Amino acid sequence: MSEIPFPFFRGNSKKVALVEDANKHTYSEINNRINLFSAGILGDREDLNEERIAFFLPASLDYVTTMHGVWRAGGIAVPLNVASAVSELDHYLTCANVTRLIAGAQYHDSLKELCNSLEIELLSVGDVLAEEPQELPLIDSERRAMMLFTSGTTNKPKGVVSTHKTIYAQITTLITAWEWSENDVIPLFLPLHHIHGIINILSCGLWSGATVHLFSKFDIPKISEQITLGTYNVFMAVPTIYVKLIQYFETIGEDEVEKICAGFKAMRLNISGSAACPVKLFEQWKELTGQILLERYGMTEIGMGISNPYNGERRAGAVGQPLPGVECQLFDESDNPIERESESGEIRIKGDNVFLEYWGNKEATESSFRDGWFCTGDVAVIEDGYFRIMGRSSVDIIKSGGYKLSALEIEGVLLTHESIAEVAVIGVEDDTWGEAVTAFVVIKDGSELSYDSLKIWCGDRMSPYKIPKKLVIVDALPRNAMGKVTKPKLNQLISQ
Repeated sequence: MSEIPFPFFRGNSKKVALVEDANKHTYSEINNRINLFSAGILGDREDLNEERIAFFLPASLDYVTTMHGVWRAGGIAVPLNVASAVSELDHYLTCANVTRLIAGAQYHDSLKELCNSLEIELLSVGDVLAEEPQELPLIDSERRAMMLFTSGTTNKPKGVVSTHKTIYAQITTLITAWEWSENDVIPLFLPLHHIHGIINILSCGLWSGATVHLFSKFDIPKISEQITLGTYNVFMAVPTIYVKLIQYFETIGEDEVEKICAGFKAMRLNISGSAACPVKLFEQWKELTGQILLERYGMTEIGMGISNPYNGERRAGAVGQPLPGVECQLFDESDNPIERESESGEIRIKGDNVFLEYWGNKEATESSFRDGWFCTGDVAVIEDGYFRIMGRSSVDIIKSGGYKLSALEIEGVLLTHESIAEVAVIGVEDDTWGEAVTAFVVIKDGSELSYDSLKIWCGDRMSPYKIPKKLVIVDALPRNAMGKVTKPKLNQLISQ
């Protein structure tokens, strides 16, 4: 049996691990609490034997206690989105065959009926904590550890199952690549049902002995205040968060903006991920704070696979190079490896970081792999050794007039238009073009934009075949919980 040490609590036991509002929790305190939770969730059993334990908890001491407590007891942790609708929860709980649900007391009333109908025991952390610790099982590295649900833009979300070995690889790779240390302090405001918040921030932070400040949401004034005080030296967010910060700067005084930007400038690292970072935003952030955003590429099934370097050139519009221990290869539509630079192909991944299976869905699991390579569905090109994402093969690659176009590339250009606040580009079925490039645009307050004027503007900035054939003005772009635009819903707007 290959046992992997649990990736937590390696720092000084008296050191603060978590800050939650006015409360501070040391590594020793949390470690002891987790052991009591593990003892309680085991009861008279010696091992949970991969029992699925779900939890409906915001970022908190209880969240950390539950996740790690389930792992130590030999169960499969199933973190749920606290913003989920009941119908979504029904799918998650049923799909995962969950037996017990740990939830904050504030959620119990809304969850009782669902749990009763599914015969799931509804508990709080306090209900589980034992009075005394007990001997815990040895956990083989190949055992299942966690199930996260994909966003499910076209079909119902699938349960992505990772082993302890998978989680170990995902964490330790980033610890090395991004030079985490016990001196790091980072805010965590991203959702904790997603790989970004769970692995990149929380788990890396706890493994390295750092301090993680927990927020239930992105509270700009509160977080900005801590930034001006120099509390944080690492900051990780999705592009939408950086956009919101820039917009916030426009509502406050110049002196305050300078203090916040100085706080960012003093940090050792700012990272952007989970969605493409527009070049315009990359440049804006650099000009404001002096920080060169580190963009990386990952997904629920692989954790992080590609990253711009911590030390070295970070390129705008590129996601960098394969991380240590991760194999990346581009393949064409005939499953042949692509060796020439600047030729696009699907990214496929191998490594210990890759997930085990889609829970209870053998067909989906098998169809996602080719000769041991996980097929990401993302299309990229390699330019001077750096991967540049062109988009999802099914959504962001537009085949128009015989050309294969990147929606992300077109979006990046359109975002530089002075009247455009947000934009999403898709291909819409068209008798003439096959797919017609269509731009959905949110206009800045006080601005106007017509299709004719946009077409003229694009003429000097992109090839004629890339210019949108249609412009649709919308009040807001549909987005999921991580801030990603849900492009299939844009297609629905066209059909209405």
